[in-house]
Amino acid sequence: MSYTNGLDKPTDYFNTKLYTGDGTDGRGITGVGFQPDWVWIKQRNGTFYHRVFDVIRGVEKELYPNDTGAEVTDNRTLQSFDTDGFTLGTFSGTNGSGNTFASWNWLAGGTASSNTDGSITSNVSANTTSGFSIVTWTGSGANATIGHGIDTPKMIIVKCRSTDYHWPVYHHKNGNGNVQYLNLTNASASGSGFWNSTTPTSSVFSVGTDNAVNQSGETYIAYCFQEKKGFSKFGSYTGNGNADGTFIYTGFKPAFVIIKGSSGITNWTMYDNKRDPFNTTTQNLRPNTSGAETTDHDIDMLSNGFKHRGSGSGGNGSGISYIYMAFAENPFVTSSGIPTCAR
Repeated sequence: MSYTNGLDKPTDYFNTKLYTGDGTDGRGITGVGFQPDWVWIKQRNGTFYHRVFDVIRGVEKELYPNDTGAEVTDNRTLQSFDTDGFTLGTFSGTNGSGNTFASWNWLAGGTASSNTDGSITSNVSANTTSGFSIVTWTGSGANATIGHGIDTPKMIIVKCRSTDYHWPVYHHKNGNGNVQYLNLTNASASGSGFWNSTTPTSSVFSVGTDNAVNQSGETYIAYCFQEKKGFSKFGSYTGNGNADGTFIYTGFKPAFVIIKGSSGITNWTMYDNKRDPFNTTTQNLRPNTSGAETTDHDIDMLSNGFKHRGSGSGGNGSGISYIYMAFAENPFVTSSGIPTCAR
């Protein structure tokens, strides 16, 4: 099997960057490898909130994945998106002196453009090569469609920017009549008012009348993910409750994985290949809580997927169904047909 989608070097589109804060204004964080359009930052050794920034909403405008709060502007946080990273201000939650931080960075399409594919006009920054887009719109209060700018999304994360609502998540393995929330531990639950019981298409995704996705006059942001062979995977599996845990095939060596129980009450759990650069990854953070990094569940990052090394309900509880999103460090096989494990 070979991959011909131009993603032999996944770090051109997604990369994790770790850093230690110094508390200074105008602190440049470099080494991302590109100018990011979506930046997610979390303090590793403390309890400051997760914070996300993106090119459409603009610099200094933050949202909190572990909280319902509306968008906040703070000039002490992310001050610019730079050619090889980003610049920070003095805020302790993103640049506290001596504190350790993880940042996860995605490349979208830069400056947004208007998209009229849906019944509501959206503004979209899309990268069709990597299958990632950032979308904003204003709610109508009626069932509607939203143009997303990529091929059919497998996962969509939504947040109301202008008032306090949860973070609804669409995952294709949960189906179009169900919802989970990035900021909560809930299992997948029925909710036709979120996606209007309609599967996304190659041009639009649907929203119903739930206020968290489509209240009249409120503004929204969505992060949309298409599956790309050798770069990204959005799947599901069932835990076996064994320390010799479930293996999940992705078709690449993962650089970043987020896992959530869809049939049980569990935390969301996120892993990357930089906080623990060895095959067995122990350091994890949880998008639904501001808690510091923990080491309570191990996974192996393998050449073609990931394998659990723990029996806990957070990722491998017996009989529990899980959803996940994963991005690649390397494809299992390059577009020229060379196995990367042979490099």
